[in-house]
Amino acid sequence: MSKICTLREAISSIEDGAAVAMGCGLESLIPFAAGYEIIRRKKRGLTLVAPISDIQFDQLIGAGSARKIVAAWVGNVAAGLGHNFRRAMEEGIPRPLEVEEHSNFTIALGLKAAGMGLPYLPTRTALGSDFSEAPHFRAITCPFTGERLLAVRAVAPDVAILHVQRADSEGNAHLWGNLGVVREAAYAAKRVILTCEEVVDHEVILSDPNRTLIPGFLVSHVVDAPFGSHPSPTQGYARRDDDFYFDYHRQSRSLEGFQEWLQKWVFGAGDHEGYLDLLGKERREKLKPGRELCSPAVNFSV
Repeated sequence: MSKICTLREAISSIEDGAAVAMGCGLESLIPFAAGYEIIRRKKRGLTLVAPISDIQFDQLIGAGSARKIVAAWVGNVAAGLGHNFRRAMEEGIPRPLEVEEHSNFTIALGLKAAGMGLPYLPTRTALGSDFSEAPHFRAITCPFTGERLLAVRAVAPDVAILHVQRADSEGNAHLWGNLGVVREAAYAAKRVILTCEEVVDHEVILSDPNRTLIPGFLVSHVVDAPFGSHPSPTQGYARRDDDFYFDYHRQSRSLEGFQEWLQKWVFGAGDHEGYLDLLGKERREKLKPGRELCSPAVNFSV
């Protein structure tokens, strides 16, 4: 059964107050197109989950979509600060923000635990720091060695929004490059929304089964969204748009500047197709990889 739908339909299925995992590929494969549609649909009260979301969480915070952040870091990788995040934490603008702080590793463990159906996973990391005193961590004793360990509570989002290179109509997805915690988030979440660079025939997925890192039975919606990770990179399809990040940093320094940016790139664009038109064909062409770097063919014959 085909799960292909529009971006608007997929995002409309998310309820206000949901816990949403996004930006799980660290600095790549960030589903910016989906984030912009969340803002357009005026979703509210969301808990945003990711290790490093680059500017995506900052945008959603500034637009008033977020109530809580479960993350290791929020900001602008290229420039440092996330101005909307800072305004929310220091001044409650546009609304106060709750933060559940993790390291990149502990949030990976939390997602992994949820994907395995476990209440927690143990680790040695963060022991002895103030960081470990948060309520989503607990000091425990190993029943086999007596060693002191830290239990990381499971992180189970209501939905994970993930960008991938290609998927078939049933949601079976190929992805490659820097994966971050994309696969962990897919298994931890109750359901998965995929945006992809291209929708391919099922036979393409079958031709390379070991690259099918997200199986279709986890997926509720598939959205054909080329350049759906812009300005973050998607390996093999689009490079990182550094200028976009620096421009955003300058404009979002003031609340008025961010509102102008939002009006142009999100509301003014109208939808993902309008966003691509706003970027322009010439800019998109410059962001495509300059050469092919393919892996050798693999023989799956038996």
